[in-house]
Amino acid sequence: MTINGIKNFIWPFSICLVIALALYPDSTLNPEQYSTKGLKLDYNICEDLAMISESEKAAQVNDFTPHLGKSFEGFKEALGFKESRGDYFTVNTLGYLGKYQFGSETLKLLGIYNPNYFLKTPELQEKAFIANAERNKWILRKDIKRFQGKVISGVKISESGILAAAHLAGPGSVKKFLRSYGGHNFSDAYGSTVRYYMKKFSGYDTSGILAKKKAKAIL
Repeated sequence: MTINGIKNFIWPFSICLVIALALYPDSTLNPEQYSTKGLKLDYNICEDLAMISESEKAAQVNDFTPHLGKSFEGFKEALGFKESRGDYFTVNTLGYLGKYQFGSETLKLLGIYNPNYFLKTPELQEKAFIANAERNKWILRKDIKRFQGKVISGVKISESGILAAAHLAGPGSVKKFLRSYGGHNFSDAYGSTVRYYMKKFSGYDTSGILAKKKAKAIL
């Protein structure tokens, strides 16, 4: 760099320095005033965390997933996962719709006449699930009272198991299973049976479901 170049560089720098000293005179007298001592400044990601595997990441996420246990939400989500892996927008090979795999005839009983709208509306699907459980609980109220706590075909009968099986096969098939003490075990096209649902979904808290004869799903 030439002498003239150095002068051209130093001159504007000197002006800026003078202005800074005039505006902030204390900063030259007490530089420790701006010390970073005691502050946590290390924001680097450690190598161990950077090298974590996808499975380990998933495990860590699962550690923070709320455990629904045997609550009604647990019942609802477990059944939805069994039916469709929780997919609101799926249609199976037999034409059953949504997260809980409703048939069109059951939807009509619940006051739903537009399957396309139903499939595109998760909130309506959730209301349909509740309404269907309420309707089934009313139909099966005497059987719930009579058989709850008994062991039939190796399965301890519970209200949640009865409602889950009714969701699968309808309340009529559940009545036949209970009243035949397991002799009549309905199986759907994919091989799921009333007994299997009775066992798989046993012991959930469905006490909040009210028995309603004419339950409807209304947004």
